Amino acid sequence: MAKHNVERQSLYSEVTSRISAELEEGRLPWVQPWDSAACGCTMPHNAGTARRYSGINVLILWAEVIGRGFASQRWLTYRQAEAAGGHVRRGEKGTIICYADRFTPKAEAETARGEDREARQVAFLKRFTVFNVDQCDGLPEDFTAAVASADPVLAIVEVDALIAASGARFNIGGGEAFYSPSHDFVQVPPQMAFHEPINWFRTALHELGHWVGHSSRLDRDQTGRFGSEAYAKEELVAEMAAAFTCASLGIAPTVRHSDYIASWLSVLRGDEKAIFRAASQASKAADYLLALVGEGK
Repeated sequence: MAKHNVERQSLYSEVTSRISAELEEGRLPWVQPWDSAACGCTMPHNAGTARRYSGINVLILWAEVIGRGFASQRWLTYRQAEAAGGHVRRGEKGTIICYADRFTPKAEAETARGEDREARQVAFLKRFTVFNVDQCDGLPEDFTAAVASADPVLAIVEVDALIAASGARFNIGGGEAFYSPSHDFVQVPPQMAFHEPINWFRTALHELGHWVGHSSRLDRDQTGRFGSEAYAKEELVAEMAAAFTCASLGIAPTVRHSDYIASWLSVLRGDEKAIFRAASQASKAADYLLALVGEGK
C-alpha cells in the first residue's frame, strides 16, 4: 500500500477515534465549554488569509483551543508565521489539520479519452500542521489583537433576519421542534417554552440545518426513519450545521441533543470516514444559511 494511502487511513482513524472517545464520555465535540474558555466562541480561521476553516478542521481546532487554553481562534502555518515577520516559539507542538479533495490521475484521463468516457477521480487527504497565534512571537499586532465579542442582541437579530431571508415555512407552536422533509416545513415551540430564550434561536438553527438538506436545496438523504442509521447521520449533520452557524454569529452552540450519542457512535464505528463527510456537509449547510444574511467566508 502506498505511503500516502497509509497516512490518509491513519488520519481518518485517528480523528474518528478521538471524536468517538469524546462521545463515549458523553461530550459532544461541537458543544464545548465555551463559558470557561479563554477565548470567545467563533469559527477558527487562518490569521494570514482570514479564511475560515471548515468541516472536520473546525472540530479539530475547537478541541485544541479548549484543551490547551488558547485565547485565540487564529491559526498559521510555520511558513506563514515567518512570512508575517514572526516565528513559532521553539518547542511548540503544532496541530494537524487536513485538506480533502479529488483529482484525476494523468493515466486515467488519457484512458478515459481513449474510451470516450468521463475520467474517474481519486480522493486524497493532505495533512497540514498549524499553530495558534498564541504559540508565536513577533507577529504583527493585527494578527494578535483581541477580537471584539459579538453583541448577543445583534446575534439574535441576525438569526431573525436569517429565518426571514430563508423563505422557509416556519411554524411556531406545539411542544416539539422538528423539520418535516415530506412537507418541507420547520416547527419550533414558542419562545416561552424555553428556560433560556437563546435556546429557541439555537433550536431554530438546528431545524433549519435539516431544512437546508431538502432535495430542492442541498439534497441530502432525509429518508431515514427514527432510529435508523440514515436518520442518525442526518441528525449529526444538522447538529454540527447549527453549531457552525451559531459560532459564526457569535452564539455559543450549547444546546445538546445527546439522545443520539449511541446512534452516532454506531455510525462512526462502522465507517471511519463518516464524521469527515458529516462535518463537510454541515459546513455546506452552515454556509448556505449564513449566505442568506451576508455572513460567511
